[in-house]
Amino acid sequence: MIQLIVTGGTFDKTYDHIRGKLYFNQTHIPQMLERSRCTLALNITPLCLKDSLELTEEDLIALEESCRNSASKQIVITHGTDTMVQTAKRLAQQQLDKTIVLTGAMIPYAFGSSSDGFFNLGCALAFAQSLTANVYIAMHGRYFLWNEAVKNREEGLFEKI
Repeated sequence: MIQLIVTGGTFDKTYDHIRGKLYFNQTHIPQMLERSRCTLALNITPLCLKDSLELTEEDLIALEESCRNSASKQIVITHGTDTMVQTAKRLAQQQLDKTIVLTGAMIPYAFGSSSDGFFNLGCALAFAQSLTANVYIAMHGRYFLWNEAVKNREEGLFEKI
């Protein structure tokens, strides 16, 4: 069984058409998995619904504990892209004997077919099943070791250092 930990990020943002702002209401992960016809055995744990820039020390400790205490050796974490690299580094320092894959989206699921979330989530689930124990970032069809990724803010994608 794969542990899927939800922290929010762009995956789960919803658009308020009146105010023209993004906000959190609920996780979209169950809908995404259902629409994708995912048949994997998953244990979904909603940890929080926050932009990664708003994650607190308490949130990060809870994430570490969720990974440490999970019976699964395969963990996927949905996470905002702004601090994904920092969180990956922090989880790598825990030296857990697990395959942990962080993924996110640049475009919210609520924006429909233009969202990259479906693809990134599918890739992360596949990478979690096939990579060796370590911490990875999976975005746009690629995976990176935790210490080999950087977010290119101009291009809106992750690159290898």
